[in-house]
Amino acid sequence: MFVHENKAETSLKISLFFFQEVRQGSRMFKKSNRLPGEARLRYLDADIEMISPGDFVFCAVTQRKIPLAALCYWSVDRQEAYFDAATANQRMAESN
Repeated sequence: MFVHENKAETSLKISLFFFQEVRQGSRMFKKSNRLPGEARLRYLDADIEMISPGDFVFCAVTQRKIPLAALCYWSVDRQEAYFDAATANQRMAESN
């Protein structure tokens, strides 16, 4: 003889199953170490590609915030931004 389960119990079992999958299997919800407003960019020749939106990036040498509207100097090879021409020149001199 077939016995029907309680619908509330079945719903609870399904909900717990999916909750465990999201909690254990997905790394999508992992907190990043980026600050709120910090953008992630891919630096290209004469252009940038936004990976994660934001308002600023950090200078690789001085760690000063660079607003995206003021970003003019970066290295495609190193994939890092620089605050100004002097800082970019300093980094290039260090690598040689």
